[in-house]
Amino acid sequence: MSRKKKHKAHANHERWLVSYADFITLLFAFFVVLYASSQADKKKQAQVAASIKGAFQELGVFTGSAVKDVGIPGSPGVTSPELTDAPLHLVKVAGTGTTDHGAPGFGVDVDELRRQLENALGDEIRQHEVKMRVTPEGLVVSMREVGFFNSGDAELLENGHTALTRIATILGGRGFEIRVEGHTDDVPVHNARFKSNWELSTARAVTVVALLVERHGFDPSLVSAAGYSEYRPVSKNTTAQGRADNRRVDLVVVGRSPEKDKMAQAAAPPISSPSVAAPKIAAPAVAAQPVGSGRKPSPAVLQQVSAPPKINR
Repeated sequence: MSRKKKHKAHANHERWLVSYADFITLLFAFFVVLYASSQADKKKQAQVAASIKGAFQELGVFTGSAVKDVGIPGSPGVTSPELTDAPLHLVKVAGTGTTDHGAPGFGVDVDELRRQLENALGDEIRQHEVKMRVTPEGLVVSMREVGFFNSGDAELLENGHTALTRIATILGGRGFEIRVEGHTDDVPVHNARFKSNWELSTARAVTVVALLVERHGFDPSLVSAAGYSEYRPVSKNTTAQGRADNRRVDLVVVGRSPEKDKMAQAAAPPISSPSVAAPKIAAPAVAAQPVGSGRKPSPAVLQQVSAPPKINR
């Protein structure tokens, strides 16, 4: 018998299509995952931006809607915000939270208040005795040691009294909540009165608070004093200029209490209670009877006298 010849298998030259199809499928899945991830990142970025904006609004740095309208993204009743290109303007300090006195603070127009203080303290600013800056806590009026205090002393100089009077004229009676902060450099102080920079910084702050309350009539419930020694510098203590900048007393306008605003209350017109005119009651007419006539009044007249008068409302 003749043997059957085995036919050679046909070579498939299109097997590369299987690998190519697998590669295209994986590539499609990869780009789908990238797209989905980018959309989720945008949402998270919007949530983070809203949270940061709400936190800064609580500190009073940025203008915008009230803090009570800014919730946690994703919570019930709070829509997820969208990212916008609109800039956030640093123009006002607003005491949006509840103050220690239980009343919500009013916003402070930093631009207007700073302009008034610059006009009143032009000489001191040119001589670098007073500086002003805006922080998340509020407007800061920084009185440097030069021109206000002798080195190592907490008594205010005569020129310092004059400048403080001008500051008090602008800030007084407007319901501002003010924190007076004492600061020093890192050079230790040793004299008969103060043992450390803690005592010196606190004593200077208390001196300014006492003058504001006793001499300038500030509300004691709106003024506070704090001493920070050398631990909150605005410049490095490695140079003489930096140490001079750090020796200062700061007046920080942290908010405003509307119920303590004496100027607004004085300008507001008095509220008068509405007066209600009382209804007039006409006395009943009684027919006069002649004396000694012996005639009795008619029943109609007796009924009119005895019955109480009716009031038309």
